Amino acid sequence: MELQEFEQWLNSFLNFEKLPQKNIFWLDTMEHFSKSLNNPELSCPAFHVAGSKGKGSTSAFIASILEEAGLKTGLYTSPHILTFLERITRNQQLLSTKIYEEAADILVKTITSETEKNYLKDRPITWFELVTLYSFLCFRLAKLDAAVFEVGLGGRLDATNVIKPLVSCIGPIELEHTEYLGDTVEKIAAEKGGIIKENTPAIIASQSPSVKAVFKQIAKEKNAPVFFTDEICTVECAQNYKYSEKFSSLTMKTKITSSVFSRPLTPELRLTGDFQAQNAALAAIAVKKAFPELSEEIIEKGLSKAFLPGRFEVIKNPAGFNKIPFLILDGAHTPRSVGFTMDTLKKLKKSLNLSCDFNLLFACAADKDAKDIAPLFKGQFKKIYLTKPGNVKQSDIRGLEAAFKKAEIPYNLNEDFSEQIKKALKESEETNSLLLVTGSFYLVSEVKKYLAEA
Repeated sequence: MELQEFEQWLNSFLNFEKLPQKNIFWLDTMEHFSKSLNNPELSCPAFHVAGSKGKGSTSAFIASILEEAGLKTGLYTSPHILTFLERITRNQQLLSTKIYEEAADILVKTITSETEKNYLKDRPITWFELVTLYSFLCFRLAKLDAAVFEVGLGGRLDATNVIKPLVSCIGPIELEHTEYLGDTVEKIAAEKGGIIKENTPAIIASQSPSVKAVFKQIAKEKNAPVFFTDEICTVECAQNYKYSEKFSSLTMKTKITSSVFSRPLTPELRLTGDFQAQNAALAAIAVKKAFPELSEEIIEKGLSKAFLPGRFEVIKNPAGFNKIPFLILDGAHTPRSVGFTMDTLKKLKKSLNLSCDFNLLFACAADKDAKDIAPLFKGQFKKIYLTKPGNVKQSDIRGLEAAFKKAEIPYNLNEDFSEQIKKALKESEETNSLLLVTGSFYLVSEVKKYLAEA
């Protein structure tokens, strides 16, 4: 099956990312079809990564380390920026078209068979479940040595939770998707902790005492060794960043010290910000627990090479707008993550001694906390452009406008995101201003599409 036809077929199924709904999460469907497909999720050793924030970066760090160790490593992450195939890669490099098409054939034939049609009468399958099954098939066909799976939403009932990982990783927990995961961090932790498996190590980022207690209880019930990064390691970050012409990105010196390692790790990360150093530590400890013989040098090299598009991605003098000194693309969409983005931006300004004006292009989905995000931008930007995050996610323009009004922040609003992207880039070019694009990966995607066509 050609990939365009396959994507159209996928898009005929319910996509929670585009149209959130309650009571559509369970593992029965995934367990059923994994068995029908001869359990492709077990084709290679795997790592499982959950958390409110940082799970994509942690997954990228793990995959990069494993590749550096000589293991052909599959990486399953979300969301994608330009094509859904970005979700299913070998360490962010696309697999062959033949593998993608062969996996599509297998999946479509299975799902549309008469036997499975009867099963699906009572239990409809979703877009994310299909894409997750597709990732299993792609990785098996590619004969990979290892795989890293990022949880989509929550953990306990997430489609990825049929895997049997070497290690379970959980990043920081914060209030998010409360309608689906619970209205307290403890309830959300219980959902995320659902990826902890029997007798399987769990590596968990620093948490509040009440959240730690939830994870400890789950680990006890599963007889799973549990390690909290703040209890077994310390992380130090350089407060100055460098711009690497080699990688076309910022770099940040980091030091990770733990008894898990024979010596401190000193990678120079391309994923910048103190929180990324914490994600790197989580990833490094997870890999070391799974492969104790792996050298510290390989782990450092893997961490240093890791990169994810749309995570404080820095483009110097972007093509078509080369008078913009830096275009920064960041998918941060919670108050905590936007706060990290702003901290990183301030360090960038200081490190590179930038004297130019800063502009902001911002949009967020309707379920995001615009009223708490808006104040983080006050006094930081010359011009602020507000819009919708594309046509995929529902947005609340009136709520967004109210949030910036309440924060007493001047803004320019246009619901036509294409026109607003064009305006923000054009005016930043005319004034030689740095432009930060943040609030949604979907907005980042639209900016990248515009740049590619400009």
